[in-house]
Amino acid sequence: MDGRQPVGREPAPRFLETATDLEKKFLKGRQKRAEELESAVRYFLEFLKGFESLDVTGPAVTVFGSARFDENNRYYQLARETGRRLAEAGYAVITGGGPGIMEAANRGAKEAGGLSIGCNITLAREQLPNQYLDDFVQFDHFFVRKVMLVKYSSAFVVLPGGYGTLDEVFETLTLIQTHTIEEFPVILMGSDYWSRMREFIEESLLGNKTIEPSDVRLVRITDSPEEAVRIITDVTNRNSSDTTA
Repeated sequence: MDGRQPVGREPAPRFLETATDLEKKFLKGRQKRAEELESAVRYFLEFLKGFESLDVTGPAVTVFGSARFDENNRYYQLARETGRRLAEAGYAVITGGGPGIMEAANRGAKEAGGLSIGCNITLAREQLPNQYLDDFVQFDHFFVRKVMLVKYSSAFVVLPGGYGTLDEVFETLTLIQTHTIEEFPVILMGSDYWSRMREFIEESLLGNKTIEPSDVRLVRITDSPEEAVRIITDVTNRNSSDTTA
């Protein structure tokens, strides 16, 4: 890291800025009507900031994963190579904009000359945007950020991560399962890391009929960046053919 700040847009106006504990206060319980209205306005303005800041016109892939891996970690290297191959295939790479897997995917995309985008989040422990971003936007609320990570993407690549990563992948799967978004590819990378979760899905969820057999097929697992890109490209090409047919 050389301390450089990513190239992004001008800082948002101060009226869009919020305290880091705003979401915690909102979710604490019922507030006065005026405070609830103020919160709703802030969320609306933050959505507007996201729409105006993210200029994604071509195909894009969102990469999820832990912020805790350094560049010597094998999953970091896997994410970096995946980001590179996605960029070479013509996809913009979108991440949460922070360190770890997010940095690695952005880094690979930028090194390959692709568009590298970050949707960073304001946390009590400050998470700075990584230095491999062509464009980024800072969010105060997790749910606004998650909408932006999903809205512009036509596929989702998930590398090892913790609760935040699991939240992102299962919410995305729920949106696909309920036909809220298209059936975009969801690819888990790092088979050794995800194998027990796959067993849990098949044995507990499917075994107790809380999901359908077709829901299991929404998730694919691979250790190959080439295969991940091929899966995404195949679906993109098929969807394009269906649109023009």
